[in-house]
Amino acid sequence: MDKLAQYFRALSEEIRLRIVMLLTHGELCVCDIMDVLGEPQSKISRHLSYLKHSGLVTGKRVGVWMHYMLTDTQDQTLDAQIAFMRERLSNLPPFREDMAKMEVLKEQKRCSGPRPRPGRPRRPRTDEE
Repeated sequence: MDKLAQYFRALSEEIRLRIVMLLTHGELCVCDIMDVLGEPQSKISRHLSYLKHSGLVTGKRVGVWMHYMLTDTQDQTLDAQIAFMRERLSNLPPFREDMAKMEVLKEQKRCSGPRPRPGRPRRPRTDEE
């Protein structure tokens, strides 16, 4: 029963619930999760870490990127809960919007190379510098 309570505590935060809902559709790169949710890497990583420690999510390194997926827990109660969430919550506006953003990002295949950093564009260096 303690493990089930731990799962529900992990899902009690909106951003973690949104991450889990995205992961019900398959493995995702952390940069895609950041883009869909519009949150900085530090915040997404903190919530992914919480989900990993709760046993809901696992990660793997793919080149320079971290990819996350739902853990295969072999827990029938948790599996049933995740299936229920995917079936019943997927039609709620926030989750529909997240999935629409995710579909656009999947078409762009953004994790195939280095990502530009946000901020001011760098000016070209001259020989005088």
